[in-house]
Amino acid sequence: MTMALHAAIAESLRERIRDGKLLVGQTVPSEAELCAEWNASRAPVRQALATLRAEGVISSSRGRRSTVRADAVGQPFDTLMSYSSWARSLGRTPGQRTLELGLRTADSGAAAALRLDEGSMVVHGLRLRTLDDVPTMLERALYVESVGRLLFEFDSDAGSQWEFLQSRGVVFAAASHVIDAVAADTVDAAWLGVPEGSPLLRQRRTTRNGEGVVIEYHDDRYLPTEVAFTIQNAPDMRTPLVRSTRP
Repeated sequence: MTMALHAAIAESLRERIRDGKLLVGQTVPSEAELCAEWNASRAPVRQALATLRAEGVISSSRGRRSTVRADAVGQPFDTLMSYSSWARSLGRTPGQRTLELGLRTADSGAAAALRLDEGSMVVHGLRLRTLDDVPTMLERALYVESVGRLLFEFDSDAGSQWEFLQSRGVVFAAASHVIDAVAADTVDAAWLGVPEGSPLLRQRRTTRNGEGVVIEYHDDRYLPTEVAFTIQNAPDMRTPLVRSTRP
C-alpha cells in the first residue's frame, strides 16, 4: 500500500522531529526547499505542512517560516504503527508483561471479530503494556490460528509482537479503529491499578492482510491519565485522529 506524497512528506518531517534533527523553535524547511527535496509540486508540500500545523506540531504564522512547536509527535491513526514503535517515536520506553497466551475455540464474539465460523481455533493473548515502567494499557488480542501460532515461538515479554510477526512475513496492510470509553472490569482493575468501574479509553482495532482478510483483533484499554486521543480540524482539510501521551 503506497503512501500518498503529502503523507510521506509529513511523516518525513515528523521523523526529523522525533530524531532531534529538527528541534523545538527551529524553522521548518520552506515550501521551495521541500519541493526541491521531493521533486514535487507545491500542492502536496502545502498539504503536508497544513497537516502538521493542524496537528499542532509546527507553527502557523502568516507570512513567516513555520517553526517546530512540539517534539513529542503523536501517532496519526492513518499510519499503522505498533505500540512499541509509537512509544519509541515519542522517546518513551515501551514495556510488556504477558499474562495469557493460548489456543482456544472461538466463541461467538471472537468468531464475529475475526470473521470466522464459531468453533474455529484462534490464539488469544492478554498483556499489560507500560510506558517508562508505568502501567498504561491492558491489551486483549485475538489472532487467526495461522498467524497467532507464530507467537508461540516468541518471548512476548521481550518486545513487539507486531515486529516479530512482520519478520515472519505477516503483512498488516490495513486496519479500522473504533475509539470509545468503557468501565474497568475486574481484570482491568487488577492490572491497571484502578477501582473497578473506573473509566478507561478503549481502542478496538481490526487488522487485515494484503488480501483484505481479517487476521487480528485488539481490544486495548488505556488509562486516560496516561494516553489521550485527539483530533484538530481545519476548515479546508481532513486531519487524522492522533494517539498521544499525556504531558
